Amino acid sequence: MAGLLCALAGLLFVPLLFVLVVYNSLIGDRNMADNAFSTIDVMLKKRWDLIPNLVAMVKGYMQHESETLQRVSELRSAAMSATNDAQRFAAESELTSALGQLRVVVEKYPDLKAKENMLHLQRSLTECEEQISAARRSFNAAILQFNNRVEMFPHNLVAQWFGFQRRAFFEIETSERQAPSVASLN
Repeated sequence: MAGLLCALAGLLFVPLLFVLVVYNSLIGDRNMADNAFSTIDVMLKKRWDLIPNLVAMVKGYMQHESETLQRVSELRSAAMSATNDAQRFAAESELTSALGQLRVVVEKYPDLKAKENMLHLQRSLTECEEQISAARRSFNAAILQFNNRVEMFPHNLVAQWFGFQRRAFFEIETSERQAPSVASLN
């Protein structure tokens, strides 16, 4: 009788242990993705802080380029006020594209391009963009691992049971994949 109770306890313990291990791995993956997103958030905040300085610096030189400057400012505000990941990802993609266009426009102004403050801002922005890119890769790797666990058997059973759902990657828009044309900005 004692052997039967031990066998029954063992049969209940193994599935419970399995669910516990899978649940904890899903929580760990979700937390890793959240941490990676926090890193992106910090880098985006840094970029948002650089943009007003860049716009102010360029404004005096580029009176007739005000549309580009206005667009960068509007996209910065949109990115900062996004209420969900999808809106934020879209706004950040558009902002990245607009900043690329602004860099191309700055190339047309040799006096501005040579100013020490402008060079510093450009270096800071380039460094920030590289950090954002690295943080995106880290975030997307964490999301890939999480999504794989949510969708693959047997983890998907536990994921469904506890309500874990796929999460979106932080991808660039198709328009960002192409370099801005210098000819179109002249």
